[in-house]
Amino acid sequence: MDRLEKLCVEKGMRMTDQRRTIARVLSNAADHPDVEELYRRAHAIDPHISIATVYRTVRLFEESGIIERHDFRDGRSRYEEAPDIHHDHLIDMKTGKVVEFVDEEIEALQQAIARKLGYKLVDHRLELYGVPLEE
Repeated sequence: MDRLEKLCVEKGMRMTDQRRTIARVLSNAADHPDVEELYRRAHAIDPHISIATVYRTVRLFEESGIIERHDFRDGRSRYEEAPDIHHDHLIDMKTGKVVEFVDEEIEALQQAIARKLGYKLVDHRLELYGVPLEE
């Protein structure tokens, strides 16, 4: 049983074979796939999985806090496992590749800005959009 599947069971979710397949596909994803890509990968494993099942399962996983949805300005929602450790994203505008990164200076600056404005920062999301320097 992989990590995502274990989280589903811990949350009391009924795990059908199709949900297990979708959970495994998400756990094994090194990228941030959209629903259509999740469907393609899951369907390759189990041809009985429908796109509607993938949509319903993704919604259920998201509502349960097991996965996170990202909208990287490309017109499609993309998903990843809810991370254990906070990270930010840099999106390559030419290829759509998503690079995850952690930068302690940025984290400290965000905390300082929130404090300066009279707030305690409880959550945030940073997305940077760029193109390769070598053109």
